Amino acid sequence: MSKERVHRFVSKDLTVRIAAVNATEVVKHMQDLQHTYPLATVAVGRSMVGAILMASQLKDGQMVGLLFRGNGALQSVYAEASYDGHVRGYTPNPQYQPPTYDNGLSLKEAIGNGTLSVARHQPFQKQPFHGTVELVSGEIGQDIAHYLHQSHQIRSLVSLGVYLDTFGKVQAAGGVLIEVMPGVEESVVEKIQQNYEEKKPNISKMLMEGASPEQLVAPFMDGIPFEELEHDKSLEYFCPCTKDRVVRALETLGEEELQDMINKNEEADVTCQICGKPYKVSVPEIQDIKNRIHKESMH
Repeated sequence: MSKERVHRFVSKDLTVRIAAVNATEVVKHMQDLQHTYPLATVAVGRSMVGAILMASQLKDGQMVGLLFRGNGALQSVYAEASYDGHVRGYTPNPQYQPPTYDNGLSLKEAIGNGTLSVARHQPFQKQPFHGTVELVSGEIGQDIAHYLHQSHQIRSLVSLGVYLDTFGKVQAAGGVLIEVMPGVEESVVEKIQQNYEEKKPNISKMLMEGASPEQLVAPFMDGIPFEELEHDKSLEYFCPCTKDRVVRALETLGEEELQDMINKNEEADVTCQICGKPYKVSVPEIQDIKNRIHKESMH
């Protein structure tokens, strides 16, 4: 099994840049770790694919984080990816089920109205660049395109697909990001738009049929010559969690519950919600956390 990677392309006249990816394995990995139900799987999966595509257009060592916050039942969806191909994603409500699946796997209601915040981290920068826009659709792809236009004046087409089988398991995931550089001939933009409307490329279906990244891009770029760029970064589901970070989650339990654990003299098993890595927390460590919370409550 060769590792998946992002493929990058550019139009021959360098006015259009394109990224395409088959991200099935990393999205499956996220689902295995977090046991996400269908809507959460599609939301986190699409966000991961979007982050991967955006990160591939950055520079070495740079990262992008996407945070969708809405008033729907999923509340929030987070994904981040690095130029080097590391990606992770998460929602606090992985097991959310809608009352019915009449709307299929539409995310509009599950995410609701809210905002998309994008953070771009660059090495040596203390503060990441932040941009926030209102959600226009809640379907992830259009919201990323809206962000690129609002924050970077880049017109783009973002097509993301996550295909589930009848058991709700990920069968395919991937996407295409087409960015039009400022100053491009209007006719090129119209051509891409026309291709999109006429051919209605269905990313998840194409992936299920075994399409290569170049084949994913082809229908969008019909009639516009393009070529592939060198980009050899394998995708990997990666979480930089540390015990400290995960232990901090215990602080939210409050003093009483922590005291209860101390009385029972049992160490705690805490897992990172994003990658499922287990950490053991000893009773003395639990005592330290409780003392710290107590001190802070005195101030």
